[in-house]
Amino acid sequence: MQTYRLLHFFALISVAFVSGCAMVASAATPGDTRDPGSAIVDAPAGSVRGTSEGEVAAYKGIPYAAPPVGEARWQPPRPAVRWDDVRDATAFGPACYQPTVPGAANGIYYEDVGAMSEDCLSLNVWTPKDAGNAPVFVWIHGGALVSGASSFEMYDGARLAKQGVVVVSINYRLGVLGFLAHPELSAESPEGISGNYGLMDQIAALRWIEQNIAAFGGNPDNVTIAGESAGALSVMWLMTSPEARGLFDKAIMESAYMISSPALKEAQNGHPSAESMGTWLQGQLDAPDLAALRDMEPGALVNRATRAGFLTWSTVDGKLIPHQIAETFDRGEQAPVPVLAGFNSGEIRSLRRLLPPAPATKAAYEEKIREQYGDVAEVFLALYPSDNVDESMLAATRDALYGWTAERLARKQTILGENAYLYLFDHGYPAADKAGLHAFHASEIPYVFGTIHDTAPNWPSIPRKAEERELSDAMMQYWTSFARGGAPRARGQVDWPAYGPDANFMVFDTVPQTGKQLLGTRYALNEAVVCRRRAAGDQPWHWNTGVASPPVPPKVEGCQ
Repeated sequence: MQTYRLLHFFALISVAFVSGCAMVASAATPGDTRDPGSAIVDAPAGSVRGTSEGEVAAYKGIPYAAPPVGEARWQPPRPAVRWDDVRDATAFGPACYQPTVPGAANGIYYEDVGAMSEDCLSLNVWTPKDAGNAPVFVWIHGGALVSGASSFEMYDGARLAKQGVVVVSINYRLGVLGFLAHPELSAESPEGISGNYGLMDQIAALRWIEQNIAAFGGNPDNVTIAGESAGALSVMWLMTSPEARGLFDKAIMESAYMISSPALKEAQNGHPSAESMGTWLQGQLDAPDLAALRDMEPGALVNRATRAGFLTWSTVDGKLIPHQIAETFDRGEQAPVPVLAGFNSGEIRSLRRLLPPAPATKAAYEEKIREQYGDVAEVFLALYPSDNVDESMLAATRDALYGWTAERLARKQTILGENAYLYLFDHGYPAADKAGLHAFHASEIPYVFGTIHDTAPNWPSIPRKAEERELSDAMMQYWTSFARGGAPRARGQVDWPAYGPDANFMVFDTVPQTGKQLLGTRYALNEAVVCRRRAAGDQPWHWNTGVASPPVPPKVEGCQ
């Protein structure tokens, strides 16, 4: 478990940072069962009463699955029972259980999630006035698969909905309650698998949307799934899962990371098996069996598991998730849909504890890189030189996690014959830049949602200036036009070219601008390193880059 404990150190760091009237319809459209003159929708799941927010109506806290409590803990989500009365949908549902991390309230990502419950499988819908057959934008929140909630102010969908899309945000099970694999759970499963319950929740939410969203004015045949960080990781898993096929038509991934994950029953790629991690946790919690784990109070279970060192991973189980993400995309077996993907230039500036300690001298840095990277060390040092070790370490980890992933998504989807749109978010503003957080991880989100003045309490304050709102308006238009028809466009802004053979991309700084060859050699280096690790079969690929890298395996056929 030594590797497991080392990985846990970095995962906990990630948790600490990421935790943290009436609507009038002029005419009913086919499938639109909203009551004209009221904020009531009669959906197949049941009638709901929401709130009017001017041009938009909001419906919050709608259950999309039954509560996963008692014997249903660590089971696939079950359909919610249709309710008979009009259900109040004016407030967000409780957040899914997540750990209480000391000091997290001081982080820039912290936002109080409020009440927590295992009965947390709910979603929220923002729908524009007179919507009919509108594109649907489904948001999956980030938080390292252990924290976060759809209720965060930054995710408010009202401004996006004014662009003519129906916006949906979802909660899903997190941490040990959402991703525990265990031999007893696998034995209970008709398919012999366990883990990935949070991912199953996301699929259940998409099925609910398919069955109900027309009642809110949305088109179930034009659904875009979108997410940031762990939300974008979730989108990638959904693109690889046969169970999610056909439930969405486009995908947006902001700061995704195509890391390796444990296999269900065997140690692979430097990970212990997911089931062995579950058995290990059972011992750490002094639980004689699965029944004892199910009897534990959920808040205590989540906190004890976190303190014990439980890592939250998706599991490659061979069925819900057939292969590692990288392998599925190499096989060309991912969902054949248009994608929009990108990353931020300052990703790691707000996640510095993901970095290992810096070597004491330039010479020590170079020596370590040469020791670990062997025949590709000089390429690494040319790209990430020792003249500024701090900046090089920030850039190397950013590129290995987020940059390589974004460009790989664009490349692989282009090979598949689908349009792909690549971006770099490089926008800074005084409060962020002063704090050394230029274009930090997740800083694009309030621009995408139009919530630039509704961020978390410790978020660097975005100036109330016209140019900030103009950038946000442009990004909202690009994102929603992509959701509408698969091509991102914005009024008065440069057209965003597909990645294509020229490796086109968009830079979002003060104004959007286009470019070519975003990563170049940096992509080739990371692709070669991951290829070798995959071929060796005994090394994971994630944030173990630069001076934190194990010795890179030697070159083999098929890898550079």
